Amino acid sequence: MKKQRIQTADGSHSFYLPEMDEQYHSKHGSIAESQHIFIEAGLKEVAKQKSDIQIFEVGMGTGLNVFLTALAARDQNLAVYLESIEAFPIDYPEAASLNYAELLEEDGSLFNTIHEVDWNKSIQLQPNFTLKKVEAKLEEYDFDQKFDLVYFDAFAPEKQAKMWQEAIFKKLFKAMNEEAVLVTYCVKGIIRRRLQALCFEVEKLPGPPGGKREMLRARKVKSSK
Repeated sequence: MKKQRIQTADGSHSFYLPEMDEQYHSKHGSIAESQHIFIEAGLKEVAKQKSDIQIFEVGMGTGLNVFLTALAARDQNLAVYLESIEAFPIDYPEAASLNYAELLEEDGSLFNTIHEVDWNKSIQLQPNFTLKKVEAKLEEYDFDQKFDLVYFDAFAPEKQAKMWQEAIFKKLFKAMNEEAVLVTYCVKGIIRRRLQALCFEVEKLPGPPGGKREMLRARKVKSSK
């Protein structure tokens, strides 16, 4: 699918897909959105209770969430395993054109390595950070472990409806530990109800500054019936 690189409001890049009329990140800021939703409301919330954290990401996309998570693990002295699934990976030249490392004033080698390493293998990228990139469709994927945190970063429900069905959330629920957290940018009522039907405790939180007004955080509070 053809992509157009664009610049978002905080200066960071994203990709726009004309065929879907959709982009990988918020126009208000790729880094700002990812940092607020997935790191601040997700990783840091789980880190209040534990320092050894297993994460599953739905939609690796540009690798921005992976990059920010690796940096946070380093800076906060966390031991993180991140399994990130992506059915349609971007290629290395596309990844290399993105300016995340530059804007974050980080050495670009880590971001490059994220995109260079093999798929479907667990690879230690830092002493405290291990990544497994999975090239597969989530609905066809079999989990072999449980997770403390889910980054749900699929395209919007109106663009990729099958990724937001109750069956997908039920699959994730079963793959999550007790008290595990799921974070996403989407707060649509139908999505909240699907999560609540599976015994997630759901809360709306303020969205990223300058971006969407709200985001969603859900916690697995007991086993599904």
